[in-house]
Amino acid sequence: MDRSRNTGFADRLSAAADAKRAQLERAARARSAAESPAAAERRTTREAVKGARDARIAERRATKLAVEARQAAALAAAQVAETAAREVAMKAEQEARDAEFAERTAREAADEAERQAARDARYAARKARKRKGK
Repeated sequence: MDRSRNTGFADRLSAAADAKRAQLERAARARSAAESPAAAERRTTREAVKGARDARIAERRATKLAVEARQAAALAAAQVAETAAREVAMKAEQEARDAEFAERTAREAADEAERQAARDARYAARKARKRKGK
C-alpha cells in the first residue's frame, strides 16, 4: 500500500509493460492450446456428436411425419367410407319413401276406382228404378 503511493513514472511504465507482456503470454498460451492436437480431437469429437444428434432428430421428425401421414390417410379413408355409407343409407331411405308413395298412390287409385264403381252402381240402380217405374 505504501509502495503504490510512492511510485514514480518509471515504475508505472514498467508495471504497464509487465501487464501487457503477461496478457500477450496468456493469449499465446490460449492460441497454442486451441491449436493443439488434443483440442482438435475434442472439436472433431464434438462435431461428430453434433452430427449424430442432428441425424437422430431428423430421423425422429421423419418418423413423426410418416405416422401423421398414416393417421391422415386412415382418417380420410374412414371419412370416405362413412360418406359412402351415409349415401347408401340415404338412397335406401329415398327408395323406401318412393315405394311407400307408390303404394299409397296405388291404394288411393284403387279406393277412387271402388268409389267410382259404387257411384256408377247407384246411378245404374236409380236408372233401372226409373225405367221400371215407366
